[in-house]
Amino acid sequence: MSKKPTTPDGLVIVDKPSGFTSHDVVAKMRGIAKTRRVGHAGTLDPMATGVLVLGVERATKLLGHLALTEKEYLGTIRLGQNTLTDDAEGELTSSTDASKVTREAIDAGIAKLSGDIMQVPSKVSAIKINGVRSYKRAREGEEFEIPARPVKISAFTVYDVRDAVAEDGTPVMDLVVSVVCSSGTYIRALARDLGADLGVGGHLTALRRTRVGPYKLDSARTLDQLQEELTVMPVGEAAEAAFPRWDVDEKRANLLLNGVRVDMPDEYGIGRAVAVFGPEGTLIALVESLKGKAKSLAVFG
Repeated sequence: MSKKPTTPDGLVIVDKPSGFTSHDVVAKMRGIAKTRRVGHAGTLDPMATGVLVLGVERATKLLGHLALTEKEYLGTIRLGQNTLTDDAEGELTSSTDASKVTREAIDAGIAKLSGDIMQVPSKVSAIKINGVRSYKRAREGEEFEIPARPVKISAFTVYDVRDAVAEDGTPVMDLVVSVVCSSGTYIRALARDLGADLGVGGHLTALRRTRVGPYKLDSARTLDQLQEELTVMPVGEAAEAAFPRWDVDEKRANLLLNGVRVDMPDEYGIGRAVAVFGPEGTLIALVESLKGKAKSLAVFG
């Protein structure tokens, strides 16, 4: 069945509203774009807002590779309270007076959570433990452990420290922070671990993702704006923004389109996706170098 000419083909950078799951946004976009072929690169928790990268039609082939890129967030960490989910969505599990926590102690705690660290993801998450989602086990009251995994926190900065009083009367402290991190990092787990290190507990009360790889909040649109006018980043432009560009002649382009592994210049290195453009300036494939040859990751021709 041929593609409808009205269906767009590219990335859509959405400013996700709070209260929506990533799947909710995909479902909404299927209606706006009038196609079932919509996916997302990396999820955002329902509470969180900000950049969610969607792929429409052929651009869905880019998503698995985009999901692995660096992310940037703005958030608020409340010191003095733990919750079941490590964020404001979950049931309160403890309250401790945090008014005596010093800025020096906060900075020392943040230093321990910066760089290459091992992080235990939040128990209420979509990670599978022996085939069962972690959040399902947690909500059924099961006792279990999630193995720690390596993540990279490139920057963890405190912009503001505010004294506050929680609803139950506990003196708490709110930190406005920014985090630049690798894919797979849980910002609410950082809040939990910082609170644990300071001995008062902690959870995330607000989170806004401001960047996914090269795609920033200033190019994002709300669902209401997209309903009015669907703004799509063409698949070639999206690929060039995220991956190194390799221009090839017509002969190499035809070989790559037919699955032949052609020689690849050394400058592109190993273990990274490269966007290949044909002589007309059209995106034809996403490849990686394997023993000096271009191995196709996705073909767009």
